[in-house]
Amino acid sequence: MSAAGSDGTAIVAALDVGSNTVLMLVADLSAGRVRPLAELLKITRLGRGVDRTGMLDAGTASLTLAAIAEFVDKARALGAQKILTAATAALRDARNGPEFIEQVRLRTGVALEIISGRTEAQLNFLAAVHGLGIDPAQAMLIVDIGGGSTELIRCESGAAAALVSLQIGSVRLTERFIRHDPPDPAERGQIYAAVRGQLAALGWDNFRPARVVGVAGTVTTVAAVALGLRTAQHSSVHGRQLTGDQVAETARRFFRLTVAQRRQLPGMVEGRADVICAGAAILDCVTEFFGAQGVIVSDQGVRWGLIYRELAGRG
Repeated sequence: MSAAGSDGTAIVAALDVGSNTVLMLVADLSAGRVRPLAELLKITRLGRGVDRTGMLDAGTASLTLAAIAEFVDKARALGAQKILTAATAALRDARNGPEFIEQVRLRTGVALEIISGRTEAQLNFLAAVHGLGIDPAQAMLIVDIGGGSTELIRCESGAAAALVSLQIGSVRLTERFIRHDPPDPAERGQIYAAVRGQLAALGWDNFRPARVVGVAGTVTTVAAVALGLRTAQHSSVHGRQLTGDQVAETARRFFRLTVAQRRQLPGMVEGRADVICAGAAILDCVTEFFGAQGVIVSDQGVRWGLIYRELAGRG
């Protein structure tokens, strides 16, 4: 079966504009499956200051716009005739988000779509199920820790998936609570209390998933550091498992170190060291709250969900 669309497009790009990163996947769908041609990533911190001011910062918006333009040019050079898009928490929350969307359109010709937290969760579900070959009927929790929000997808046999988006993320919690380097015990306690409070409010106390799947950059960074990888390319952690103890110990390790020391850790991606404490704390709280023995790591997030959805729509 050919996966080329009715307009003949076989090469498709998926652009994910998050609060911390801009990512793009360019893939060839002509054989009825996903053949990646390029994976692009830049940390631009679009969500910086949004929690406090409700507005995009001019500097980070400019960096993000430049990254989007660069990625779109690369995708078109690879033959992409269709560019799927998703913008998440930072642009959902910022009052000047529509102005940024218009700047993207004028610069690149791409209509950047701001998706809801629920749609973000659905795309992560598609990415986890297809990317890891997981049976969606089993009791499972999928967690995507972003810069501005965290999406949780609760899956159980015989029930529709429950999808929620929480206003906790690595950038948001760092800006709210961390004032010292390294964070002091009180700041660590505030972060953990904030995350536990959000989880408790879900009313999911009795849910005990058979497995927890952790999606995207925060989780892959925790895994890379926990496993001692000496590369910023985290595709090698896709499908790997971390125990709950490894997650907890890695989070504690981050909080003990300064930003400069965290930057030197094997596996740390440039641009994540200053917000990884909060991100790791979210993952630690999730495994603790749901009694999970560990986490299966997925390097495929929203951009992959967009591609899988596109492929399904073609037949």
